[in-house]
Order: sequence, then C-alpha cells, then structure tokens
Amino acid sequence: MELGGVGVFSFAFEQRPTNVAREAIGELEELGYDAVWIPEARGKEAFTHAAVLLAGARTITVATGIASIWARDPLATVAATKTLADAFPGRLIVGLGVSHRGLVAARGHEYASPVATMERYLDDMEAAPYGAFEPTEPAPLVLAALGPRMLELAGRRTRGAHTYFVPVEHTAAAREILGTTSLLAVEQAVVFESEPTIARELARHHTSRYLALDNYRNNLVRLGWDETELTNGGSDRLVDALVAWGSPTTISKRIRTQHEAGADHVCIQIVAEDRSALSLDVLRHLAPVLRSF
Repeated sequence: MELGGVGVFSFAFEQRPTNVAREAIGELEELGYDAVWIPEARGKEAFTHAAVLLAGARTITVATGIASIWARDPLATVAATKTLADAFPGRLIVGLGVSHRGLVAARGHEYASPVATMERYLDDMEAAPYGAFEPTEPAPLVLAALGPRMLELAGRRTRGAHTYFVPVEHTAAAREILGTTSLLAVEQAVVFESEPTIARELARHHTSRYLALDNYRNNLVRLGWDETELTNGGSDRLVDALVAWGSPTTISKRIRTQHEAGADHVCIQIVAEDRSALSLDVLRHLAPVLRSF
C-alpha cells in the first residue's frame, strides 16, 4: 500500500449519522486527503464503522486509529481484517492498540503489561485460522505506540506505528527506533485560529483531556517535559508543541516539520469545542496547501 502524506483523524464520523459520514468521506476524497483515521472507545465498533466509510468512497484509505485489542479476540480481528481487505483491496489500514486503563476496565478486563499483552495478541493473530477467501492484498497492520518498547515491537512485528498526541521530537525518536522501512503515521492536532489567546484556549480543550491520562503524561515526561508544564491543560510552550494553530500556511509548516522529523503520513485532527463537528469548512481551507505532501 502506498499511503499518501496527509490524512484526517476524526471522532466526528462516529458522532454523525451514516449518510452524513458517507457524504463527508466522499468530499474528503475529492479534496485530496489520502486517509481517514477513526477511533474506537465507547462509540461505534471499529471494523463495522470502517466498512460503512469505505463504502462511501472509491479510493480513500480508512484506518482504525485504533481498534482496541480488548474489544475482540485475535481470531475475530483476523476475520474482520481479511473480510474488509478482500472487499476493499488496498484501502484499509488496521491500527491496533491496548487502549486505556479505564476503557479496558469497562470491558471487564485488567489493564496490565501492555507490551507483553500486545505481543501475545499478535502471536495469536498469526496462529488464527481463517477458512474463507484470502484477500489478494493483505491489509497493513500498525500498532498504537508511544514508548520505546511498543515502538520496537511495532517495527519488529507489524508494518509500523501510529502515534498520537506527540510533539515533533517524539516523531524523530520514534523514527530512530522504527528504522527506515517501517511506516510512521503521526496524529497532529490543529486549531484554525491565528489569535494566540483564542487558539490556545481552544487547544486546551484538547490537551487537558489527554494530559489526564497516564500514558500520554508519561510519554511527555520521558521526552523531557517537566511535570509543572503538564498542569491546567499544559503550559503555552507545551500547547504550542502539541497543537498546530494559525493560518493554513503556518499549519502546513508544522506538518512539513513532522515529515522532516520522520513521519511518512500525518493525520490532522481539527480541534473544535464540539467533537461531533466534521469541520469540513476548515478542511476545505487547508486542502490546497496540503496537496504537496
């Protein structure tokens, strides 16, 4: 699979009716975006959702970002992956992740030893039988990865890694761990606003949500950020490092910086007060300056 340089990450697709989501993905395809990344938490089931979106367009890639390994056993993941790879050849990327402690507990499981748990899951996927037609083009598998051990596992056992809520320095470190041949798909939050106070206030709606989660905080501390900068939604310096804000040209520069640091693909997430907003107006404004990636 040749995955282009820029995609869209959005929670809004699972918040909107199916007909609206299908129209939106069709427009993103026409605008030139290369992929749409969809999450899985307390909303739509990842593979069913992917199928709905894939049916709404002709060429754009749909990627799970991420499908939780706690939501289905390895055999079911293999079956879902191969079913969609056969139906939509070359248009699916399967991102798998260990999710978060609270979400795992809500499913009745215990969150422990994420790297070891993921490796066992991959072992079981490789051993899983599949008695239906084998797709001619297997769907690439990537792992949600932040820390060095999960990144190493992603590079060793899968096509690569999908990173989330990371500054550029993490992208450079991830590339070093993954090596030159693995895929590195980086989420980049974006605020389409040039007034600093307004932009940062909106950005903190986003950063405060993730700074409350241990894995994201630990990742930033590991990169050298002081705990004092991780409070109250993050310092201005941290917010600016995590969220690209400003004009299309300014936002484009951040995406280019992520590519220069080692990202093969950057999926932009438009930050809005309403997570159900598809933000198509912003994506239309950004599309012309992003087509060069």
